[in-house]
Amino acid sequence: MSGSLVILFFFGAGLLLARVGFIPDYFIEHDMTLYMLWLLMILVGISMGSDRRLGEMLRSLRPRVLLLPLATTVGTFAGTALVSLFLVYSAAECMAVGAGFAYYSLSSIFITQYKGPELGTIALISNILRELFTLLFTPLLVRFMGPTAAISCGGASTVDTTLPVITRYAGNQWVFISIVHALVLDFSVPFWVTFFCSI
Repeated sequence: MSGSLVILFFFGAGLLLARVGFIPDYFIEHDMTLYMLWLLMILVGISMGSDRRLGEMLRSLRPRVLLLPLATTVGTFAGTALVSLFLVYSAAECMAVGAGFAYYSLSSIFITQYKGPELGTIALISNILRELFTLLFTPLLVRFMGPTAAISCGGASTVDTTLPVITRYAGNQWVFISIVHALVLDFSVPFWVTFFCSI
């Protein structure tokens, strides 16, 4: 949860600095978000590639384990498409936001690059809220809907931020499924976000 608050702090600091005119024109004229996106993609690749558990998890994958990330993907897209009926944004734009799967750092930069800062900001906030919702309501989700509901709600955050709370209330037997779930969604975020942004 503290990680989400730090992200929000830096986001707010960026807004404030831009508002008071403290940002050099060079950064605005040369669209630095594109370079930051490239850097972030390299860092994500390094992070995933250096995780010792990655090879072991990929080798032990069974097709049935992939049903949960598939269900999360289908449910997220169905929900965001439905919500678009009540918003000024198109179904594709809402689905692009949902395709962040709580991976707010990566998805918000992609969406800002493709669709502009307004939708990028919405992606950042909505994906942070998804993570916070999981942190706060996992006990209730596990109790009334089962462990898979909490894991699905957490999206890509079930490999790090929300893993401890899911483990605590669902049990250690769900750790592997949570990690695989998040890794599959992590890999899919760039594809889905760029796909829906280009429609």
